[in-house]
Amino acid sequence: MNGTLAPEVLVLGGTGAVGQGVVGALLEAGSPVLVVGRDPGRLAALRLQFDDEPGLETMLGSLADDESAKVVADRVAARQRPLGAVVAALGGPYARGRVIDRPGDALMQTLQLDLMPHVHAVRHLLPLLQDHHHPRRFVIIGSPAGLKPWAAHGDSSITAAALRMYAQVVHQEAQAMGVRAQLLEVGAPVCTPSNAANACIEWPSALLVGRRLVSLLDQCHDNRAIVRCDTRDAQLPRGLLRLDAPLRWRESAGSA
Repeated sequence: MNGTLAPEVLVLGGTGAVGQGVVGALLEAGSPVLVVGRDPGRLAALRLQFDDEPGLETMLGSLADDESAKVVADRVAARQRPLGAVVAALGGPYARGRVIDRPGDALMQTLQLDLMPHVHAVRHLLPLLQDHHHPRRFVIIGSPAGLKPWAAHGDSSITAAALRMYAQVVHQEAQAMGVRAQLLEVGAPVCTPSNAANACIEWPSALLVGRRLVSLLDQCHDNRAIVRCDTRDAQLPRGLLRLDAPLRWRESAGSA
């Protein structure tokens, strides 16, 4: 039965500002999309936003802890449609304030919100992508806060840097499983409806980030641990996204 169905892309955090752009770009490219989220209201709003897209499905679930992530993975593994890729657009809201003014527990809480869901997702969902003739991809959407500290957002800068290193470690370990794990590093803040009035011209839109993600999934030969997304990547899809087409991989070490 799986052989007759097009592979789907699992999007984690698809109800968020960046995640909605990822979902929109994948649907634009003709890919079936499964969005997992823990807020029924936001999942319903996402379905309403794309109510003319039959390729979108949603699933209620959480990646906040190891046990919940295993439940999500078991449900995804039981689906008839094969899994073509996983995209993690996860992360809590940025909290303003100086690190030196906060107790240690505040940083631990930020790590729990921003980093650990990725850890749980990789542990339980990445193995679902192994053992395929053509390698599947697990892509984490990164933040520019991981490259340099953001004023008044030190906690988020620390967790974004930790996620950047975590993605590089997972990239190395996943290769032995035949999975291409990568970080899509967004080089500037993303322009969203909530910040559009104050956004700079070089900020990419969420849809642009999504289209860059599509270009990465669409038979891209780049296998670096970190690939970048900036305003030069605003191409429309070349055609329907084919996740089951053979790939010719160019192995390279290091990051962009």
